[in-house]
Amino acid sequence: MTVTNDILYGHLKTYFGFDTFKGLQEPIILNVLQGNDTFVLMPTGGGKSLCYQLPALMSEGTAIVVSPLIALMKNQVDAIRGFITDNNGVAHFLNSSLNRQQIQEVHDDLLNGVTKLLYVAPESLNKEENIAFFKQLKISFYAIDEAHCISEWGHDFRPEYRRIRQIINEIGVAPVIALTATATPKVQHDIQKTLGMLDAQVFKSSFNRPNLYYEVRSKLNTEKEIIKFIKQNAGKSGIIYCLSRRRVENMAELLKVNDIKALPYHAGMDPTSRSTNQDKFLMEEVDVIVATIAFGMGIDKPDVRFVIHYDIPKSLEGYYQETGRAGRDGGEGQCITFYSYKDIQKLEKFMQGKLLSEQEIGRQLLLETVAYAESSVCRRKLLLNYFGEDYIKDNCGSCDNCLRPKKKFEGQEYVVLILETVLAVKEKFKADHIANVLTGILNSTIKSYKHNELEMFNEGADKPSRFWHTVIRQALILHLLEKEIENYGILKVTAKGRAYLKGPYPVQLTEDHEYAEGDDSDDYIIGQAKGSGCDEELLALLKDLRHSVGKKLKLAPFIIFQDPSLEDMAIIYPITLDELKNCQGVGKGKAKKYGAEFIELIKKYVEEKEIERPQDLVVKSVINKSSSKVFIIQSIDRKMPLDDIADIKGLQMDELLTEIEAIVNSGTKLNIDYYINDSIEDEKAKEIYAYFKEDAEDENLDAAMRELGLDYTEEEVRLVRIQFMSAEAN
Repeated sequence: MTVTNDILYGHLKTYFGFDTFKGLQEPIILNVLQGNDTFVLMPTGGGKSLCYQLPALMSEGTAIVVSPLIALMKNQVDAIRGFITDNNGVAHFLNSSLNRQQIQEVHDDLLNGVTKLLYVAPESLNKEENIAFFKQLKISFYAIDEAHCISEWGHDFRPEYRRIRQIINEIGVAPVIALTATATPKVQHDIQKTLGMLDAQVFKSSFNRPNLYYEVRSKLNTEKEIIKFIKQNAGKSGIIYCLSRRRVENMAELLKVNDIKALPYHAGMDPTSRSTNQDKFLMEEVDVIVATIAFGMGIDKPDVRFVIHYDIPKSLEGYYQETGRAGRDGGEGQCITFYSYKDIQKLEKFMQGKLLSEQEIGRQLLLETVAYAESSVCRRKLLLNYFGEDYIKDNCGSCDNCLRPKKKFEGQEYVVLILETVLAVKEKFKADHIANVLTGILNSTIKSYKHNELEMFNEGADKPSRFWHTVIRQALILHLLEKEIENYGILKVTAKGRAYLKGPYPVQLTEDHEYAEGDDSDDYIIGQAKGSGCDEELLALLKDLRHSVGKKLKLAPFIIFQDPSLEDMAIIYPITLDELKNCQGVGKGKAKKYGAEFIELIKKYVEEKEIERPQDLVVKSVINKSSSKVFIIQSIDRKMPLDDIADIKGLQMDELLTEIEAIVNSGTKLNIDYYINDSIEDEKAKEIYAYFKEDAEDENLDAAMRELGLDYTEEEVRLVRIQFMSAEAN
């Protein structure tokens, strides 16, 4: 299908109300419209849904969208129907939640050519009656959402996904677009191979989080180190991850004994306790949550300043996701991990009893984690390399290895020896085997393949095995070696590696960490936020005031004023409401609503300290609304469904509602009646509104949920509370 720019942008404006595309959306959509297979790797927030929704609306026939979450399907369908207001049949979902009459309505719209998007669960796609029915339809293309579920190497494997290609062939072949927010090259290859789309055009967005600082420490005196770190970062919010529930409980108790406000969180706790502890963390009644991986998925807290791993995670993918919960607001985010090889051995023991294939996958993932922990190469370079992305800088300036570089050595002869050995064993073995050959370890595998007869056998015996692993890892980063994707872990010499053998040149390698001894020196706690030039004493007072105001108003402190706003106050010393509005993130409504106590504190501080205020800074104007907030306000003004706003901005619905709550609480009036009318029964909405108007003593959500009862969802109550606050308070 040939599409001009005018046509493409015209449909974008007509259907979605946008004037421009985001990131890689435009080339992805054009590739789909041209009938090509497409693979999309786009971290959350990139706008993946539009990549198949727009081409579906523009194409002849129906696009089948495979999605694993029933709740997500309904939101997506409602969003599309919100755009195409004159045709509710434009999008449907087909899953186990529908009754016979509803299924018949879906079938009728599909057969009549009304439906452009049909969302199905993989289980529904597998049903024989559905396959028979789909054969009657003209399929424009297939969209596989959350495609990492296909791969056994992915973090959320779903066996039903592996039959999708077989079913597509049975229904009728059409182009495929596979989309996921996280996939290593191995997972990506597995997805493409399983879907029969190895020739697909691939579109990738960056995984780099430049504001995060990465550090791995030796696991010695760990509790002491953690307490020391937290006290040096007093008042900052953080998460500590532990692998076991018992460790979570013990660590939380230890922190409390040492006067650190901390609480535990794990799946073994009752739901009420878990919810209470999470709320206390969000409300800054505690600074630290000690948790298993059960905590953190979608938490609504942008100012988590540190993530500590007491235990090394089972995979780098898990590590990336968990560290990613730090610094979501773009501010400081310190990621500290404690490492001991004994922990790896424990994790390997946990795998015993599983299927051999699962053990092999788990062990390979653990080896990647070991490589990351022990290497002295830039952490950011290693992490991005794991996801198939190159980081071109030699020094990121924001990881322990770059800030405290280990000794370098000339590695040309060692790299040549590694490359020659990989070729000598016919590129059929993993790193362990290569190291064993070089160090002269005569095990059964080496004997059976007669690798003890190779000229390089025992040639590297003057170095330990871990040294050769160091060289191998850095040769991978230099792209002289690569790991075969089909049989993951098997080493291959790249074209660049073969060229290197023909014309070797000097190459600087870095010694690995040994993590044999801890370092208690004061300069070991490193990577903290650089000074912003603000008055630290005043900033501490402002944070205390924010906390007390938040407690009084039962609002999370960061909704009142976020850290950048307080830092600006501690730089320019505003003593009037007009001056306060010059601070970042402070609008007229917010200044009027919350500002009086803050400017009173600042005025008193300025007088007591005899501070000469920098008047030249006070008059500078600052944009008071972030682009995200402006987008939300404008989208609501255009009556865009909230589900789609959330999708475009890469937010969960609860995250979007918090954004909207913050906008409304700042004094901006928003009218979401159109969305409430479509998503909540009229009587229910009236009852919730009446509760806040007549019965509520405050706007506390928990109190509202207890009073209103189980017939009301948290989302419904929050929506009507926003409606009430906007109408009654602004």
